[in-house]
Amino acid sequence: MIRTVLRVLPLLLPFSAAFSQMTLEQVVQDASTKYPSVRASLEQVSAAAAGVNLARTAYLPRADAGAQLNRATHNNIFGLLLPQTGQFPSISGPVLGTNSLDSVWGTAVGALVQWEPFDFGLRNANVDAAQAARNHANAQVAVTRLQAVAAAADAYLTILAAQQTVTAAGAGVERARVLSTVVDALVKNELRPGAEASRTRAELALAQTQLIQAQQAVEMGQAALAQVLGVPPTEISIQSGKLLDLPSESSGLPERAPAAHPVAAAQKEAVAEVQAREKALDRSWYPRFNLEGALYARGTGIQPNGSTGGAASGLGPNIQDWAVGLNVTFALFDLPSLKVRKEVERHHERAEQARYDQVLQDLNGEVARARAMVKGARRIAANTPVQLEAARATEQQATARYKAGLGTIVEVAEAQRLLTQAEMDDALARLSVWRALLVLAVAQGDIDGFVQMAR
Repeated sequence: MIRTVLRVLPLLLPFSAAFSQMTLEQVVQDASTKYPSVRASLEQVSAAAAGVNLARTAYLPRADAGAQLNRATHNNIFGLLLPQTGQFPSISGPVLGTNSLDSVWGTAVGALVQWEPFDFGLRNANVDAAQAARNHANAQVAVTRLQAVAAAADAYLTILAAQQTVTAAGAGVERARVLSTVVDALVKNELRPGAEASRTRAELALAQTQLIQAQQAVEMGQAALAQVLGVPPTEISIQSGKLLDLPSESSGLPERAPAAHPVAAAQKEAVAEVQAREKALDRSWYPRFNLEGALYARGTGIQPNGSTGGAASGLGPNIQDWAVGLNVTFALFDLPSLKVRKEVERHHERAEQARYDQVLQDLNGEVARARAMVKGARRIAANTPVQLEAARATEQQATARYKAGLGTIVEVAEAQRLLTQAEMDDALARLSVWRALLVLAVAQGDIDGFVQMAR
């Protein structure tokens, strides 16, 4: 998981930021607030919060108003018509025994107010389910923010490491150039064979190639960080701060329980969301009570005796009515489907709980591996000064032997390459400790302590 988090940098999209010279704290702060994925997650939280407000509107009464005007025939018959989906318009009034295509005007206007005084906890359960979805979305924000800041910090360390490699490679080029100049002079004076001049030129070219590769790594690191910050790579300039010094063992990262990791917290909220949906289903198979009040008026162009009025008769509603009542409905045969839906949610809950257990197990393993990385990196950092000192002594001795005519150019070239590699290893060893600490901080789910150490 940690390797996945630290490899998301190429997928990050740019956001607006501009620094002439940036500190690690500035980079992390901008990544946590301005990175587009973080903003997208925050909008998802806002949408989930609106969903909570939507669920709460179920407590409000419902009011519907309508009006209509029609021109229709007035034939009416006895008989039953089963409920349909609207193919057959309904008609009211006495049966006149007519079968005429004559038509009259009809009008209607009215309003209906409905309110559910109690619901056996269904609306509250739906509100809880919406709140659980909001909490889950909010927890995902922390996961996205951790990924963004971890990627930004990793890019920062990558640039520093590349810059240290450039410094060591530059020193190697200078030593190779000095040696090539000395050997060329000796060869011209016929004090050394011409093969040695060719060898030193090859060593110089090799050292220059190594320097070019190191410079390329710096530019690639700057381009990667520029992609995160949304600025041109040429504007990337970073401050090393304490990152080039070996951090003391007393200034370690604070301990954090795996359950506090954003990934674990988000998965726990996923379990809670499923449980909230189960609770809502438990409250679904109850009668629905609705208090209803209606006020309406109708008009028609035909009278009960079958007579019709003038051409404008029925254009205005002239008969008023009102009604108040209690409507009770109970979906008796919804129980089998509710049982199946609850069974589905129970399986979802077990799956999410299993994922939560897996997350905790993975996090424990990642923390253990990260601590092993820190321990190993510290041991290497303690050993590289010895390696560097020995390499310097070897280079000095090989150079002295060569000048005295006791050594060969091969020994000097190998000693110089060994010294350059030792300088690189020593410079990168301290940064490797910081990188291991970053991996540990990400495994624990919070890099604030890491940033404070590097300040």
